[in-house]
Amino acid sequence: MKVGVVGAGSWGTAMAAHLALSGHQVGIWAREPEVAEGINGEGRNPLFLKDIQLPSGIEACAELSRALREKQVVVMAVPSRWTREVAREAAGYIPRETAILNLAKGFDYGTNRRLSETISEELKRDAATGVAVLSGPNHAEEVARGIPSATVIACGDPALSRDLQASFSSSYFRIYTNSDVIGVEVGGAYKNVIALAAGMLDGLGLGDNTKASLITRGLAEMARFGSALGANPITFSGLSGMGDLIVTCISRHSRNRGFGERLGAGGSPAAVLEETRMVVEGVFATRAVVEIARGLDVEIPIAKGVKAVLDEAASPAEMVEKLMTRRLKEETEESLYRDFLLK
Repeated sequence: MKVGVVGAGSWGTAMAAHLALSGHQVGIWAREPEVAEGINGEGRNPLFLKDIQLPSGIEACAELSRALREKQVVVMAVPSRWTREVAREAAGYIPRETAILNLAKGFDYGTNRRLSETISEELKRDAATGVAVLSGPNHAEEVARGIPSATVIACGDPALSRDLQASFSSSYFRIYTNSDVIGVEVGGAYKNVIALAAGMLDGLGLGDNTKASLITRGLAEMARFGSALGANPITFSGLSGMGDLIVTCISRHSRNRGFGERLGAGGSPAAVLEETRMVVEGVFATRAVVEIARGLDVEIPIAKGVKAVLDEAASPAEMVEKLMTRRLKEETEESLYRDFLLK
């Protein structure tokens, strides 16, 4: 299969390596000319995953039209802040019959819409079936090394999901399918918000009990929010919800957790963001989640607490104190059912 990967950051590079190892012909678009030169000349991305030797079968270029020429599948691996802009630029080079798979996790920066909706709009496709999404506990560093991972592809078109599942799966990259695009996308975006809070706990020097409590309540918060948008709440118990949430909150590879840790240790949001080369999706997702929740009448105390820290309206320690001293509640079958099903 001929596959075009749009975006040569960590995840785009890892996916290109995975697809090339699986026998596909891969073209990858890099915004930075030096990245294209490094991949083609030395088999390494000089900016992202620098220590990974890439397999043969990858052609990198700085011209988007060339990377997308005669491709059967286009993989979007562009951070959420630039997804719309790049999709708009790519629209003229992607035939209508070409399958689209989005890897980015977040919300559209300008509209707060889900990224599959944004891409579908720019490519003039049906929002329900025109774009598939991939999400799960998939740190690029591990996928690029062939470390066993599992993930989910979601699309309103079951046939497209199954075709992509068959083409993209391997002995170390196991793919499941799901028809709940909303749930899979919300899980991938919301877990970064919770991971920022998890990192703050690490920066504050707090313990495993604290983080386990945060992850558990974060999962409930994510499910409430997603259900209000129309997701199936059961989706959040799967790979794109619980699985991605766990790995992003605990892993040393997680840039969102690492960013939060620096805040917890006393760094200012503006200064830490300026020093960070890679995009920290949780910063943008937090803003979007809080804005969306205002119109949904959904309780999201963790996301609001993270936003207060990002806005420098509260310190990480004050965020924790506020969460710990909220109105006391029960954890019963009824309350858990209400949290996850909004009943």
